[in-house]
Amino acid sequence: MSGRFDISVDTRGVARLMVAHDAKLNTLNPALLDAAIAALHDLAKQPDLRAAVLTGEGERAFIGGADIGAMAALNTPAEAEAFIRRIHGICAAIRDLPVPVIARINGWCLGAGLEVAAACDMRIAVREAKFGMPEVRVGIPSVVEAALLPGLIGWGRTRRLLLLAETISAAEALSWGLLEEVAHRERIDARIEAWIGNLLAAGPEAIRAQKALIRQWEDRPISEAVAAGITAFGASWKTDEPKRMMRAFLEEQKARKKKR
Repeated sequence: MSGRFDISVDTRGVARLMVAHDAKLNTLNPALLDAAIAALHDLAKQPDLRAAVLTGEGERAFIGGADIGAMAALNTPAEAEAFIRRIHGICAAIRDLPVPVIARINGWCLGAGLEVAAACDMRIAVREAKFGMPEVRVGIPSVVEAALLPGLIGWGRTRRLLLLAETISAAEALSWGLLEEVAHRERIDARIEAWIGNLLAAGPEAIRAQKALIRQWEDRPISEAVAAGITAFGASWKTDEPKRMMRAFLEEQKARKKKR
């Protein structure tokens, strides 16, 4: 079996995404990648979507990398490029979701799995999780969304991961800035729910605008990024969300003052 990419969306608009291939540490093969990319593109069209949580099946791995058997069967540069474009495709589909995506890292996070995690907006891991980019040990460079790593952990640590192919712990990944939080396995879902609670308390259009802006900030010089923010701020008033939420805030503030 090539595995599955499972999606469910609850009544709040929170999507649960799972790479379901536990028998092979949730490694990514062409069929699984194609299914995931198509499913993510469909999910992005849902107007009531508010947030997404991505994880791997079981407790052993988030994503253990790309399927080495599938890569070993590649014969030409063109075949290799077609394969790696699929890895980029799942990362791009995650980055292009209009809502925040939380990586729930439940075990090994290696190679393409770390690229997928880097493509998410926030990352939380169990204490037992391990991280690495071992591609050079099987004769290939780390590519595609590995390019996001310097912005997360700096150039020196990126070189250490990619050139030395070291494996690091969740605690070290947290200290480097690769993770936002580390949690006990029995507490990770409660911590994710707290994050989701914060997202749901915000204006849905504001959250979508903020994610889109952050994407632009990654690619633009500062002057252009600031200008994009001004445009996005003005565009917020195309709906009643700012006025409605600000009025509610002021009324709540007034009510608190009366109680004093």
